[in-house]
Amino acid sequence: AYVAAGSLDVRYAQELNPPLWELGHVGWYQELWIGRNLQRNLGIRYNHSVARNPSLLASSDSWYDSSCVAHASRWHLPLLGPDACKAYLAATLEQTLALLAVAGKNDDALYFYRLVLFHEAMHLEAAVYMGQAVGVDLGHLNNLYTAKIIANYPISTSEKCSIFFQNTPWTLGSASASGFAFDNELGTHTVDVAAYSIDAQSVRWREYLGYVLKTCCALPRYVRETPGGYEQQVWGQWQVIDLDQAAVHISYAEALAYCAHTGRRLPTEAEWECAALMQPEQFAWGDVWEWTASTFAPFPGFVVHPYLDYSQPWFHTRPVLRGACAATQPCMRSAKYRNYFMPQRTDIYSGFRTCSL
Repeated sequence: AYVAAGSLDVRYAQELNPPLWELGHVGWYQELWIGRNLQRNLGIRYNHSVARNPSLLASSDSWYDSSCVAHASRWHLPLLGPDACKAYLAATLEQTLALLAVAGKNDDALYFYRLVLFHEAMHLEAAVYMGQAVGVDLGHLNNLYTAKIIANYPISTSEKCSIFFQNTPWTLGSASASGFAFDNELGTHTVDVAAYSIDAQSVRWREYLGYVLKTCCALPRYVRETPGGYEQQVWGQWQVIDLDQAAVHISYAEALAYCAHTGRRLPTEAEWECAALMQPEQFAWGDVWEWTASTFAPFPGFVVHPYLDYSQPWFHTRPVLRGACAATQPCMRSAKYRNYFMPQRTDIYSGFRTCSL
């Protein structure tokens, strides 16, 4: 079911949130970790036993706390209307900017400001997923989704090529949170990566739809066959697929099935990261999030950061995705960043590349 452009009424779906809840949650999260946080200068030394300041909005915790407010209940809350929600967002932003102006310049003093920035970037990307899922025409984002993305190192999309690596030790994880890093990215450890060959880019529609023709498997989400070829649905409108663009909205199971058919496999996150950082001129990434063969798990020495629900509750329950997609904000684009989604998700901008040996 698709909604009219400009509508804030979105039907319940497990992977979505009501738009007004999403907006209010962004302001609530910012206020929670900055304006209400009496320990905002302590960074990851934050102590959960210390009380916070009250919210600018009396009902904010009972509406927007994603850790406590059940997902299905968010459609039935007496949320702020559009104007009141925008006023709340403006007030929290004004509060944050005033505090930032007098904040220290070290990593501890800036930790929560960076956390809030990354959190907002993730919700902006989720809003793009929602626009695609409900068919809202986001207009200026149309080029972003289709062809005019900024991949980190774009290469020819019409020629299939691979990169070969000899046996090599590879160090996963970051040694410290200098600048900013999420807790699941920390904890360096060396893994032995056996010799392997990896695609220089993610699987293209030309390859994936060729596989569909050979196997008669189901088409991915938002794709249909026409007498002249294939079309994809973008913001509720059907358009001819560019066969040289990355296959997208692919589930983990679909990626595995493609690999099995072609006699290849998904790379581990160590293989993906090694290739991205050792051969950046050849390894193109940034158009789709890429499923890996690795399960999201803590690195050795994991220490949970103040936002308790970011990583730890999801360990061992879903695969790691690496890279970025067309909707990913620049601050989130890092070859070290570990994304993770449930394997059945197809609303996200997910694709994959293959590996062998």
